[in-house]
Amino acid sequence: MDAQLIKECETKALTWLNSPYYDDETKTEIKAMLDNEDKNPLVDAFYQSLEFGTGGLRGIMGAGTNRMNKYIVGMATQGFANYINKAFPEGGKSVVVGHDCRNNGRMFAESVADIFSANGIKVYLFEGLRPTPEISFAIRQLGAVAGVNVTASHNPREYNGYKAYWSDGAQVIAPHDTGIIEEVNKVAIEDVKFEGNKDLIKIIGGEMDYDYMMAVKEAMVDQDVILRQKDLNIVYSPMHGTGRVIVPLCLRSWGFQNINVVPEQMVVDGNFPTVISPNPENAEAMTLGMKLGTKLNADLVIASDPDADRLAIVCRDPKGEWIIINGNQTCMMFCYYIIKNKLALGTLKPSDFLVKTIVTTEVIAKMAEKNHVELRDCYTGFKWIAREIALSEGKQKYIGGGEESFGFLPYDKVRDKDSPASICLICEIAAWAKDQGKTLYDLLMDIYLEYGFSYEHTINVVKPGKSGADEIKAMMENFRANRPKEIAGSKVVLTRDFKTLRKYDALGNESPLVMPATSNVLQYFCEDGTKVSVRPSGTEPKIKFYLEIKDTMGCANCYQGCVERAKVKVEEVKKSLGI
Repeated sequence: MDAQLIKECETKALTWLNSPYYDDETKTEIKAMLDNEDKNPLVDAFYQSLEFGTGGLRGIMGAGTNRMNKYIVGMATQGFANYINKAFPEGGKSVVVGHDCRNNGRMFAESVADIFSANGIKVYLFEGLRPTPEISFAIRQLGAVAGVNVTASHNPREYNGYKAYWSDGAQVIAPHDTGIIEEVNKVAIEDVKFEGNKDLIKIIGGEMDYDYMMAVKEAMVDQDVILRQKDLNIVYSPMHGTGRVIVPLCLRSWGFQNINVVPEQMVVDGNFPTVISPNPENAEAMTLGMKLGTKLNADLVIASDPDADRLAIVCRDPKGEWIIINGNQTCMMFCYYIIKNKLALGTLKPSDFLVKTIVTTEVIAKMAEKNHVELRDCYTGFKWIAREIALSEGKQKYIGGGEESFGFLPYDKVRDKDSPASICLICEIAAWAKDQGKTLYDLLMDIYLEYGFSYEHTINVVKPGKSGADEIKAMMENFRANRPKEIAGSKVVLTRDFKTLRKYDALGNESPLVMPATSNVLQYFCEDGTKVSVRPSGTEPKIKFYLEIKDTMGCANCYQGCVERAKVKVEEVKKSLGI
């Protein structure tokens, strides 16, 4: 290991060790790292400062500049408070603070509340763990100017995080994101006002839960379907997290009466003892739910991640085996049902609109086009979907939006992914399918038969270290400088470059690409329907390739054949792009 780097990290560690601003527990942890012959833990903890980015903070918990601890959280909150006080110089402003089930979550949330209150800002602090969408809802409901949720979403147990929200209940975007980051970067540890003003901290809980639960009911499309299928056999897991109380309550409020929970995963535990990683899109995390589903002969198994913003759905295939509906299929199913049933009920208005992210399946675009529903494409991340809702508030009605990473928002009362509302709606969709003697799997086949088969596949190319970062940069530069003319034998008919905001047709003709900001993403659309999106990760040392492969599906029994052909095509695309 680089001796100079070790020396720099030791210097930073000694600064913490000799400072009066850090507690004894932190200093004991640092001393152990300094005394350890293995310098890897020391370097990892101090080689950089955990960056406050546009979404906030996320990192492994522990002592050090590159760790989630109350000091790093404290400096972030002091900077956020400084920005709020500049943006809203008048008095009477408030913020909402919440947390999920993760270790240290309550401690971090209370520290955040103390710092905001010490800066003269009223704080509505949730009494205990709550879902991310309820934090977003509460900001709007209480007229707060901002909010913080302490969560690392679906990351492994070692992590915690800090999501920053603005007055619209959405995660911050320009100009506030860069403004907050500038303020955070100015803060030193001695600037942080850790001593709270208890008079400015109000504990909230049950009443907000009730208001949120009532709001979730607005995502319902057709209650008659639910009343006919009120005994739909549902198995639910909160993955040790924040959905454990509110999701069953919401389901009951919609009219569902046969709700079964996975008991081992109803236990609040930041160590997530029953899963390797609390990520519901991983089949392993759904094992206990599927086991109970088999025992109870359930119609579907559903789960939310620890902060209850994302959901996973498991249904039966024609052989009776459990299969996970992937994120693109989930988004497709929601949009299909919302359009079809609002049309049937006469509640779909010409001004209604849907939103998807640019890397989400184009099947949704075909649905929207066929049914004359406006569809908007936005960047990855629900803050961009929230922006579209805000732009049309009072003029057009948002009826749903989602992304490929298992997140959906079926109504406009919240400005982030919302699994309680989405879980209730997917159960309504399952009830509607059952009304017709179908399963969710059958419904998925109906979508493919009407709109064409689509297979989505994501490739993560990991390139660690500085050399890896340089390699990723070079890959993107090469793709830009040498636009592919064809991919896997199919002509590229459209290239979109979101960094330069330019697009190019098959002949190379250039025209503007209208988006609210730039983003380091490239997209290629081929003559045969193949779509490739290339995006370096903003938080990890990897570059991501999102592939979408098209096919014609003649019958429901043809599905597996389409999947096999698509897998072959994926390998051809990889070879064509050199990945």
